[in-house]
This record gives sequence, C-alpha cells and structure tokens, in this order.
Amino acid sequence: MADPPRATASLKDALAHARGLLEREPALAAAQAREILQVAPEQPDAALILGVALGRLGDLEGAAAVLAPLVEARPEAAIARYELALVLYRLGRPAAASPHLQDALTPMARYLRGAVLMALGEPERAAADFHALAELDPRQPGPRLSLGHALKELGRTGEAAEAYRRALTIAPGLGEAWWSLANLKTFRFSDADLAAMQALAARPTLSPQDRIAIGFALGKALEDAGDPAAAFACYQRGNAARRAGQPYDAAGNTAFVRRSIDAFTPALFAARAGQGDPATDPIFILGLPRSGSTLVEQILASHSKVEGVGELPDLTAIARRVAGVDPNAYPACLASLGAADLAALGAEYLERTRPMRKLGRPLFIDKFPSNFLHVGLIRLILPNAKIVDARRHPMACCFSAYKQLFAEGQAYSYDLADLGRYYRDYVELMAHFDAVQPGRMHRVIYERLVEDPDREIRSLLAYCGLDFEQACLDFHRTVRPVRTASAAQVRRPLFKDAVDHWRAFEPWLGALREALGPVIEAWAG
Repeated sequence: MADPPRATASLKDALAHARGLLEREPALAAAQAREILQVAPEQPDAALILGVALGRLGDLEGAAAVLAPLVEARPEAAIARYELALVLYRLGRPAAASPHLQDALTPMARYLRGAVLMALGEPERAAADFHALAELDPRQPGPRLSLGHALKELGRTGEAAEAYRRALTIAPGLGEAWWSLANLKTFRFSDADLAAMQALAARPTLSPQDRIAIGFALGKALEDAGDPAAAFACYQRGNAARRAGQPYDAAGNTAFVRRSIDAFTPALFAARAGQGDPATDPIFILGLPRSGSTLVEQILASHSKVEGVGELPDLTAIARRVAGVDPNAYPACLASLGAADLAALGAEYLERTRPMRKLGRPLFIDKFPSNFLHVGLIRLILPNAKIVDARRHPMACCFSAYKQLFAEGQAYSYDLADLGRYYRDYVELMAHFDAVQPGRMHRVIYERLVEDPDREIRSLLAYCGLDFEQACLDFHRTVRPVRTASAAQVRRPLFKDAVDHWRAFEPWLGALREALGPVIEAWAG
C-alpha cells in the first residue's frame, strides 16, 4: 500500500532539511537522518545523509558501516560509492576504496581516484587523472598541484616544477605550490621568486596556511642564497605558527617509551618465541624523518629480490586497534595476547600491505619512520621480519626535520626542544631493544654510509640475507616511484655536502643541543 500523500511530503521535507544541514551542521544532519530511519528504516537517502554526516564528524568507521551496506544494496548509486570510497581512503584503506572509483565520472570522483592511485603507489595513472582534470578546468590550481606531486614521485622533477609553476600562475599566493617547489630539494629559487615570496609574506590578508608554507619556502630560498640568519628567522616563524595549530605532548611520548621499556622484557620475548606469523617478507626501515631512511630504502629496493613500497600506515593502525579505547593500555596489553592472536595480527599486516606489492619480489620494505615506536609489536607478530634503524647525527637530523613542513603528523618537529627530547626518547627505546634482543636489528649510520658506501651496503645486504648486487651501489640509477621529501636526492650519487650542513645554523640551535643532552655524544648506539 502506497504511503499517504501527506506522509510522503513530510518525508521529503525532512530529507531536504537534513540535506541542507550537512554542510553547516553535520551533527544535526546525522540526528535528523537517524530520526527518519527510525520511521523508514529502508530509506536510502537518509542512510546516505547519515553516512556522509558521520564522515564529516570524523567517525570514519561509523560512516563506513552505514555506507557499505547501502552501496552493496544499490551499486548503481554513484554518490554513495564516492562517499564510501572517500571514507575508506581517509581510513588508510586505499585498496578497498579503489573498486568504487573504477568508473569515476565526476571531477570530484576522478580527483579522489587520483589520490587513491597515489596511495596505492601508482603515480603514473594518478598523473593521467590529474592532467585530465587540469585540462578540463584550467582555472583550478589543485589538479596542477597534485600533478606536480605525482611527477615528483616519478622522478620527473623538471615537469613537477613546471606543474607547480602553472599552479602559481593561477593562484600566486598558493603557499603549498611555493613549498612544493622548495620541497623538490634540488630546486633553486630565482631572485624574482624570492622577491615574490617576500611580498606575499607581507600581505596581511594571506591565509595562515599559505603564510606557513611560504615561510618555509622562503627559509629554503634564503638558505640557498647564503643567508642563514634570515633563513632561520623564517623557519622559526613558520614552525611557531605550525605549532600553534598542532600541539604536542612531549611528556606523553616519553611516558610511552617508558611503558614500552617496561612491557618488552626478555621474559616476554622468551615466552612468545616461535609465535606470530613466520613470514620473512617484510623489511622495516625506521627511525626519525630526515635520517637517510629514503636512501637506505632506495639502496635495498635496487636489489632484484626487494620491492620498496613506501611509508605504510598499517602497523600504526593495528597498534591503535589493539590499544582500544585506552591508548595508555598499549603496549602492556600485548602481553595478554595468545599465540593465535599474534599470528592473526601478523597475517593481517601482510594482507593489508599486499595491494602495495606490484613486482612479485620475495621481500618488501615498509619505510614508515615512526614504526620505531612499535618495534616490540613487530617482534611479537612478525618475529622473522628484518628491522633496519636508519640513524643520523642528532643535530643534522633534527635541524633537517625542523626545516621540513610535513603534510601531516610529526607534531614534535615544530619546536627545537621537543625535537631534541624526541630524538633522546628514540635512542633510549632502540637501546632497550638492542639489550633485550641483541643482534636482531641492523643500524645504518648515515655518515658512515656516505663515507664508505661499499662496506656499509654489503653489511646491510648481509643482514637482510641478500647477496651483493652492483645495482645497490648504483642505487641512483634505479627507476621507481619515491614519495618522500628526498625523492630527487636519492636519484643522485652519494654526496657528502649534507653531513655538516647544520653547522651554518649552529648559533641558533642552542635549545636543540640542550634538549639532546648526553645523547649528542652517544647517539650512534
């Protein structure tokens, strides 16, 4: 029996009202949608509104739980498929998002497909989407910017710079485009560029985000011009502004390290010996950003048996799920997991990362630096995985991070004292694992690597159970996508000029040196 006309009209009005609330009041939109679903549980538009609202409120798991059955029931619903793909992408599950974007027709869907392809390590296909979008609407800088990112990953730095330049012709004050030019590392700004950025930085109407990005880019330009005092002033302002919107709990990180030291005892590892997933596939390269980890990855990925798949979020996601609602319960809670639990977590990691492996090689590299916080978890769930600790002199490493405007995370890097304390925490945690499981982790010291690459590379390969291949010494000739800030640098032969580059800024690094304390003399392990 059909709904009475008045009821139908009332439902339409309620849906229209909920839809109108989505942009400005997603919480109210979600509440309205839930009320509609109580009356009409099968109402697809109400389910869509609820799913979208939950996504905008940050409840990504809740959004996926609502949108997935809707898409399954109505696979032809393009909007629902797009919204589900967006939620899955934001959850760090690009492989699950990808099937919903195969027939992306709208510019929004195609842009998301490009982002998903980038996350899946397919920058060539992503570049095709971004190029098509740039041609479709030449007035939008976003596709040009994203195209530049894809080209940078492919090693086509000249074309990447041109794409960023094109974005700036559309939006001269676009801070991300200026910073992206600086972040090519091998790019040098002209005098005209320097003047343009200085003029932009003086504008009171510049948005906070653009001001921060231009500030970091300006620091790079002044540094290259040989004016460290002016460069440091720019870096300092940029970091202070970034820190204001991204607080960091230094004491909380230190407390986590202490909990980890207490949790991962020789007795725990002895009791769990032989448990976990026995796979030998993963090689984890970890440490701090700007430590030479991308160089180590490029060297190993030049071997015929190893594939580099970039920085993967999967181990962190597993750790968060294991921790549950109380993050302070981790990692002590791992002691309560049985053999089957540990093996299942190891298998889950391998399954989650499988879509990133394109070459069919027996070994793959996960180069997410912050995985150093989860060495204990790795040892329990993947006991046969290799772990490479990429380490660099603390002053060089920390100052290089201070100059870097990270896309997300790394909140500790925007204050020199916090950077020093974070490095100290890192060294303390790695020293603990050296003590409780001696010889299980291999350390690559950046300065030793550039001084004697043949010896250090042979030692690294031996640890990984690999025969020497000349391609590893000629790593700069290897053609592969590289996503990090060092993408252009690792496509050049080894150079030593970066080792002591920080010394030009030493007069302003007192807070960093003080925070490092005794680690500054005993950092190499």
